[in-house]
Amino acid sequence: MTGTAPTLDQIRSFKGTYPKQLFYLFGTEMWERFCFYGLRGMLVVFMVTQLGLGDKEANLQYGAIQAFVYAFTFLGGVFADKILGFQKSLVWGALLMIVGGFTIAMAPTELFYIGICFTIIGTGFFKPNISTMVGQLYNTDDHRRDAGFGLFYMGINIGAFLGGLLMVYVGKEHSWRAAFAMVGVVMIISLINFAFRRKSFGPIGLSPLDPDLPAAKRKAYEWGTYIGSLAVIPLILLMVTNTAYTDLFMYVVGPLTLIYLAWEMRTFSKAENLRLAAALIFIFFSIFFWAFFEQSGGSLSLFALNNLRPTLFGFPVDPNSVNNAANSLFVIAFSAVVGLLWLWLSKRKLEPNSVVKFGLGFLFLAGGFYIFKSTLGLSDENGITSTELFTFAWFVITFGELALSPIGLSLMTKLSPVRIQGLMMGMWFLASAYGQYAAGLLGAGMSSENPDATNYEKLELYTDGYGELGLYALIAGVVLIVISPLVRKLMRGVH
Repeated sequence: MTGTAPTLDQIRSFKGTYPKQLFYLFGTEMWERFCFYGLRGMLVVFMVTQLGLGDKEANLQYGAIQAFVYAFTFLGGVFADKILGFQKSLVWGALLMIVGGFTIAMAPTELFYIGICFTIIGTGFFKPNISTMVGQLYNTDDHRRDAGFGLFYMGINIGAFLGGLLMVYVGKEHSWRAAFAMVGVVMIISLINFAFRRKSFGPIGLSPLDPDLPAAKRKAYEWGTYIGSLAVIPLILLMVTNTAYTDLFMYVVGPLTLIYLAWEMRTFSKAENLRLAAALIFIFFSIFFWAFFEQSGGSLSLFALNNLRPTLFGFPVDPNSVNNAANSLFVIAFSAVVGLLWLWLSKRKLEPNSVVKFGLGFLFLAGGFYIFKSTLGLSDENGITSTELFTFAWFVITFGELALSPIGLSLMTKLSPVRIQGLMMGMWFLASAYGQYAAGLLGAGMSSENPDATNYEKLELYTDGYGELGLYALIAGVVLIVISPLVRKLMRGVH
């Protein structure tokens, strides 16, 4: 924490593939993702086994919680752009997540929803802004940016793997208090990592407020943001616990966001606005991708809890840990391979453009869900089916995620004017909010309303639903590939 802070030019003139600051952000984000994906893997299992919710209600609650987590990333991006800057937003978000984890740990069944509200707001301030800081480590035309986001995405998945593997296991087999306390402990590690490296980021992520603004007024804006974010906790608590209010929120926030973006777009050039139009197309399709993919924390968690054998290739496993961690493990194992494949194709001028990669992501997603559907054929009379085939479905889906998600983060920084990069990164995650919301609705629609339904009947309902999702993903992938020439024109030279 000593020494002179570097200038922006000094940061961006790094030698080699990656700036050193990327590794600092890698470590900070890795631990936050440990908490996020660990919680995601626990939510539905905890609500069904500890809170006594039925499958349908648990899916709706899961969708509502996850939707608000991502919806608040939009608000976090806006407040970072306008008042706090990315660095203070990260610190504030981490502190709120620490409070949220320890709150639930004190009394999991009684304080669950209150602690979740702190976590929702904390993630909103943390998640979009650290991704934007990654983008700002590079000059606009630096071809190393995608490689940087690829490495950053690796950090996300190392954290996701560890959290997804450990937290639900600790909760189910040992103590739910300990599982939720891990959120607070791990976020303290994340915050310390960032605090000791903070000066190395120089001007990146500092407050955007006018330097000539009186200090008292600057403090008033900052503290107003902190106090305001705490003041909305009762409102979030009401909406999370009553999914009818979640519906109303989701109907309103999307249109308002688009209106706000349109207001900002009036000041940009035609080329900038065309690139923003391309960004909106990517955002629109990402809603559908995440609505299907995020069955992982909802219906697929219940599928793993009730319908999978507790063995994998003869070794005893916790099926929920497999569901939570398999995808991240495959990302870690194969992200470098996919990156090398794109490089090999690029040298031969055969690399698909970003739009086609998005389309390929949907095609792999479709393949994975058709495999989930096929597990019905390997089940016994009790509705218990193959964990191996289930895991193979995640293997296929992983290549879809690798084709879509890492370039999505990079594209938002490439296609957005610097002044609204936090806003556009927030919109990327707001699209995930709508995807999560839809994931809860889809999962509830696949759930049996009969509390006495057998495991086999539940398996039939879920596998039928997964077949439908596979078909919709296939259609979306084909549409994206067909319209790719049009979207490339809008992108105006951004690959």
